[in-house]
Amino acid sequence: MTPASHAPAVTVVGGGLAGSEAAWALAERGVRVLLREMRPTVRTAAHQTDQLAELVCSNSFKSTDLTNAHGLLKAELRALGSLLLTVADEARVPAGAALAVDRAIFSRRVHARLTEHPLITLERGEVTALPSPGVVATGPLTSPALASAILARIGDSGSGTVPAGGQARPTPPAGTVPSPSTQVTAIALSPAPGSAAIALAFYDAIAPIVSHESLDHTRLYALSRYGKGDGDDYLNAPLTREEYDRFVVALTAADQFTAHEFDQVPYFEGCLPVEEMARRGPETLRFGPMKPVGLPDPRTGREPWAVVQLRREDRAGQMWNLVGFQTRLRIPEQKRVFGTIPGLEEAEFLRYGSIHRNSYINSPAFLGPGLTARDDDTLFFAGQLTGVEGYTESLGTGLLAGINLARRLAGMPVTVPPPTTMLGALYRYLREADPAHFQPMNANWGLVEPLGGLADRPTGGRRGKDAKKQLLLARAQADFAEWLTSLSA
Repeated sequence: MTPASHAPAVTVVGGGLAGSEAAWALAERGVRVLLREMRPTVRTAAHQTDQLAELVCSNSFKSTDLTNAHGLLKAELRALGSLLLTVADEARVPAGAALAVDRAIFSRRVHARLTEHPLITLERGEVTALPSPGVVATGPLTSPALASAILARIGDSGSGTVPAGGQARPTPPAGTVPSPSTQVTAIALSPAPGSAAIALAFYDAIAPIVSHESLDHTRLYALSRYGKGDGDDYLNAPLTREEYDRFVVALTAADQFTAHEFDQVPYFEGCLPVEEMARRGPETLRFGPMKPVGLPDPRTGREPWAVVQLRREDRAGQMWNLVGFQTRLRIPEQKRVFGTIPGLEEAEFLRYGSIHRNSYINSPAFLGPGLTARDDDTLFFAGQLTGVEGYTESLGTGLLAGINLARRLAGMPVTVPPPTTMLGALYRYLREADPAHFQPMNANWGLVEPLGGLADRPTGGRRGKDAKKQLLLARAQADFAEWLTSLSA
């Protein structure tokens, strides 16, 4: 690596999980780092301290079990030298198989490790322009000025244009991060057919995703509305009038998440929570996301009273999205209520629905290999800003951004693990997901490259699923180890 005394200085913007990990990865590879964090000069409604890597929501990094997607991702990031997972181990509190931490100890120790590193300089204050070389990891509370800079940059360099409504409103007074209702114009996440992909979104409206093999396909039928596309691009769950009425009653009575003040979202007609639509009247859903028109059940030849459509989320057809079912129901309620839909009684939820404040880039449409700007391969984006969900996913993209920026400065190419690994599968999603329907994603087995052949056929039962995960795990570990060896080649 380049000797520290001659290493070029790079800027990392954002002192959260991704930014902290990126700064450490760069410094450990001999690169001088200027770490920019706007707090406490500019405060947010979410943060309580000026510490780096402050955890503002849960104190859990989720499972450490290797057969769990989050457990495998942790193992891969540990192999890459993650600072934050090492500190998380030091700050760990009892939580069964989950890696939960004392959040005060965690952030205090991460802050100390970073600020004591001889190659890292912490500078406070808002950043309003994109650095180069550098890493931008400002997360869901990206300031209005920097959001405008990102929007202008990727809109100009990406493979599309920014539609009307993508412009930031006037910047608020210095020293504040305004409420979501005054910060930016909301941007629709599913542009109309033929329109440009959205470059930067400020709210996400996420529908649940379920695994293909957990569905009861005897109760579903494959058909696109009016037979469009390939004719069978969607799976459809038909409901009788009685089933529909029971579903609406259960949905409107279900317990709903109440957001923190900083996460309050003004609802827009294009992304209303499904439970909010149901409260507008018993027939609203039948004329909205559960509309049966053009979807006759081939087993009866008639249109059902109502239909829930599931749209393929990945090329291999392992993950299916409940179309139009963005929701703020609590997780147990989502499983209970949506489990009453025919065919979803035993559904495995790979991602639960949500609607919240979240600035993120449409990565498949506007970012290059390794999540770089398309016109500058020394400008990386990382963390929730790229469309990942979760602590481990965020710090993982920061870690790989730091590694790859150090490689680019040394004249080496960007590298990403293969999609048979959890980190590589997450990166593939961020690169290849449909830009018109791109939504933030957490680590899950549905992202990973299928095994192929007999191993991918439905096996049924817990034993079959566990055996398949063991095969996926063994392959992921072998492929990640091989890729890791290539990093030092």
